[in-house]
Amino acid sequence: MAPGWRDVLVIALGAAAGANARYWLSNWFVARFGPAFPWGTLFINVSGGLVIGLVLTVLGQRLVADPTYRLLLVTGFLGAYTTFSTFTYETTALIQQGEYVSAAGNVAGSVGLGLAATLGGIWLGRLLA
Repeated sequence: MAPGWRDVLVIALGAAAGANARYWLSNWFVARFGPAFPWGTLFINVSGGLVIGLVLTVLGQRLVADPTYRLLLVTGFLGAYTTFSTFTYETTALIQQGEYVSAAGNVAGSVGLGLAATLGGIWLGRLLA
C-alpha cells in the first residue's frame, strides 16, 4: 500500500526534529571539544543505535502502539538523526538470528564500501571541480 499524505507528514515532522537535533549536537560537541575528532558524529551514531534498539524493542515487543509512532521516531527522527542506527540495529538482528557471516559481511561491506565510496566521491568531486 502506498503511503498516504498523513504518513509523509509524520515522517517529515520526525525528520525535521532529527536533523535539527543532529545539527545542534554536532555544533555543541565542536564548541566543547574542538574539531580535531568527530565526537559529535560518534555520539550521534552511538546514541542513534541505542535509541533505535530501545524504540523498536519497546514498540515491537512491549507495547501495542500505533504504527505512526514508528514512522515518527524511527523513519523520521532517527532517519534524519543518523542512518547508522539502522545499520547497527540490522547487524545486531543478524547476530541474534545466528547469521554471523551475514552480520560480518554487513559490517565489512557497510564500513569498507562506505569508505571506498566516500573516497570515490572525493576523487570524482575533485575531478569535476
